[in-house]
Amino acid sequence: MRLWVPERPHYLDELIRLEGRGRAHHACHACGDSDAPYRCEDCFSVNLFCCSCIITLHQNVPLHRVKRWQDGYFYSTTLKQLGLRIQLGDHTEQLCRNPKPAHDNDFVIIDVHGIHEVALDFCDCANAPSHYRQLLRRRLFPATSTDPRTAATFAVLEHFHLLSFESKVSAYEFYHSLARRSDNTGIAPIKDRYSVFLRIMKQWRNLKSLKRSGRGHDPAGVDATQEGQLAVLCPACPQFGKNVLDDLTYVSPNQRWLYSLFLAIDANFRLKRRFVSNDVKDPGLSRGWGYFVEEQQYKAYLHDHADEAQEKSACVSHNAVNMADTKASKGLAATGVGSIVCARHDMRLANGMALRQVLMILFNFSYDIACQWHKKLWQCVSTALPLQLQPNRTQTTFNFFPAHIPACQTNFSFNWTPGVGRTDGEAPERGWADINHIASSTKEMGPGSRRDILDDHFGDWNWKKVASLGRTLLRKIKEAVKAEKEHRHALQELEESIQASDLGVASLATWTSEVVAWELDHSKPNPFESRIAAVTQAAVRLELVMQDTQDLENGSSVSLHSHVTPSILISTGVDLEHAQRRLRADNGNLSQHATNEQQANILARRNSLQRRIDAWTEIQLLYMPSVSQLRATGPKPNSARPEDFQLLLPSDFCDLTSCDPKLLEMEWSLRFAQASDALDECRSHIRIRHQLLRFKSRHLRGQGANTRAQRTVQAVEKRLVLSHDKYSRARSALVCLSRHLDRVGWDHKLQVLKKSDLRPIGDLGGQTQGTAIMSWIWLTHGISLHDSEGLQDSLRVEWCKTRARHTRWLEEIQLLLVEMRRVLAFFAWEAKCWDERRILREVDRSEYAEGLTAYAKRQAAVRRALSASFSEMWSNVGALVNAGLDDGAEDQEDDGPSIDGLPREDLDGVD
Repeated sequence: MRLWVPERPHYLDELIRLEGRGRAHHACHACGDSDAPYRCEDCFSVNLFCCSCIITLHQNVPLHRVKRWQDGYFYSTTLKQLGLRIQLGDHTEQLCRNPKPAHDNDFVIIDVHGIHEVALDFCDCANAPSHYRQLLRRRLFPATSTDPRTAATFAVLEHFHLLSFESKVSAYEFYHSLARRSDNTGIAPIKDRYSVFLRIMKQWRNLKSLKRSGRGHDPAGVDATQEGQLAVLCPACPQFGKNVLDDLTYVSPNQRWLYSLFLAIDANFRLKRRFVSNDVKDPGLSRGWGYFVEEQQYKAYLHDHADEAQEKSACVSHNAVNMADTKASKGLAATGVGSIVCARHDMRLANGMALRQVLMILFNFSYDIACQWHKKLWQCVSTALPLQLQPNRTQTTFNFFPAHIPACQTNFSFNWTPGVGRTDGEAPERGWADINHIASSTKEMGPGSRRDILDDHFGDWNWKKVASLGRTLLRKIKEAVKAEKEHRHALQELEESIQASDLGVASLATWTSEVVAWELDHSKPNPFESRIAAVTQAAVRLELVMQDTQDLENGSSVSLHSHVTPSILISTGVDLEHAQRRLRADNGNLSQHATNEQQANILARRNSLQRRIDAWTEIQLLYMPSVSQLRATGPKPNSARPEDFQLLLPSDFCDLTSCDPKLLEMEWSLRFAQASDALDECRSHIRIRHQLLRFKSRHLRGQGANTRAQRTVQAVEKRLVLSHDKYSRARSALVCLSRHLDRVGWDHKLQVLKKSDLRPIGDLGGQTQGTAIMSWIWLTHGISLHDSEGLQDSLRVEWCKTRARHTRWLEEIQLLLVEMRRVLAFFAWEAKCWDERRILREVDRSEYAEGLTAYAKRQAAVRRALSASFSEMWSNVGALVNAGLDDGAEDQEDDGPSIDGLPREDLDGVD
């Protein structure tokens, strides 16, 4: 841009120069006539021509815009005003003997350059084709098949068609941009053909879908089109008879998951439709031929089940379930759109085509409310779905992906489910993000037009996915190979840490058998679920409050305050202690030149804390009267700040004077839970810090990026220090309390936490591989002889998850290799189908036969070109996978995984 700015005045001069005639010699560039006032705005040449020459030059480009030099400037005129007439008909360099002007000699053509009024003559000879055919043969799409007065060029239809896919521009905006290009002043308004353009585009979209799906080559004709036949299929998914053999009996049981169909279901409530028109006035041009189901059958199903109440969610409060029948629907004919998509490749499925393939061995369903939805799945399938949509239950397994309460997460998450690779289940959301841009325009459409528009957009989305599968699958397999190696090493490090003791070796063998058993049979105990109830401060507080309630009911309560029970007093004191700790830390983190806002924030927190402490100490004297004497005779704090005030909880003075044992028990319960919570916080901060540092070292370059990353790391480090202090204070209190409550054995699980212990799993702590011992914090529930349960629960769950992560990446590599092979096989099948279509339909006239053959050849060539391009792109995939799986082993023979053939599998003959 810096280079252009000095030249900007010259650019401006050249633009202004084009407003004039540009040369001193102003004769006609073609014949030399001195009277040459005309110049074309759309031709490459900017030369001047006389009237007869410019008409001759534009016989084949009659929609160019022409200007005339008069009164010292160029003003707009038209070729129609100059006398140019457009003659239709199949005349080769001969004038039509019987031309018939359009109605009132007034015909409108919508083109990329604008909206033109032209003089057009139809051929009215004896053997002339109908008027609309004459227009179509000149690549003009007529507005009607009877006495057309308006047409749109194929160029403008193709231009808007692609533009609507990429920019989601509405027909209204596009048409009015053409109108402004024709006249941007409003002085000479153009004729309104907006409604005509809408009708033409609707027909154009439908014809293009029929043409691309080979319906023009079918002898049975367009009306024989079957449901879902216009949909663009996913080449990477298993399509029986296309890229997978119909007979899969040869597939071994441990390889069947490679033939799974991954489906994701979701609804979009932004794609609403108002009560505009109806199915009688606007029925649509496809009857379930694309991605929408057949309308009449669907509405009949809704009518039959309208009175069924939605069962409330047994999981978290899902609005998609609990509010399904309460969505705002006033003035709406449709509150949204639901769809089924290919979960691995983000492609929309044709209506019911996925479920209609009853030979499929395995389905994997992803749905955000599947934990609720799957309960009565088979009951609904067998009683409500049409017969052709019912899958075979004995051959089908469903997996779901909710992310809700812990029980749902561990039972249904794709992260732990075998045979799904790294399928994330978020495919519908990516598709909705693309289609939501047309929600405002489709909301005001009639039912048929809306379905046709959405069908067309879904088809384009699928085709773009097909065309990009080469790059997409290559990128995914590169990521998978790298991730598999990283997770394999992480699993090895974890297992080496666990196997440091004989008990760890035995535990690992037991865990392995448990997780394998669960993967084969989900009725077995789930190894991903924690089997030891976590002790948290919130849980202990609830238990203490419930005990207070029971004491009140039994009449044994010893509460000395009407609102504050002993348990509330102790739990509030623990909270105040933590608030003091945080305030000290935040005050210490202030820079030497803190802003007024930062200082005011600290001061406000101090005032609030002081008021809370004053209220608490007043009630404390009721339950612990000896603290007043201790504060009077004990050492004074270093400052009068509230964060330095001595709260004197029971653990602080139980060694100096007597204290109510009930208060000691209460503080013990809260302190034990506080120490457990703080240790969990430390583990979480350690993991986050480790991931941030690894990401920083591997991916960030430059001072700016590293500085920002370092600030994030420092923020996590400060939280880790605070959690460490919290744990240390809680453990010190437990040490004091345990002497008075005779508690033993607890310190095996809550050991002294040193800074050297705050390291991630696999960190050697400066030692060698052979002598390093994993930090005790990852064995907090202990693989220890002192642990009566024997197994360390949290480490078991962590190992199961680490193993599952590595296994999913390994599965992902296998799935991607199979999918690559399916893509190539599918293209070969499609090319073969187009080859067969060349002679499928017999026609009388040679020009039609040639068109059918040419289009079939072109489509077959496109598939073969895609296949060749993808094959070249994937040529090094086998070596890449082998190198990653073998960790760089030398002289590997080419017999490992590749897209040319999978071990123990044979797909030859798919074509």
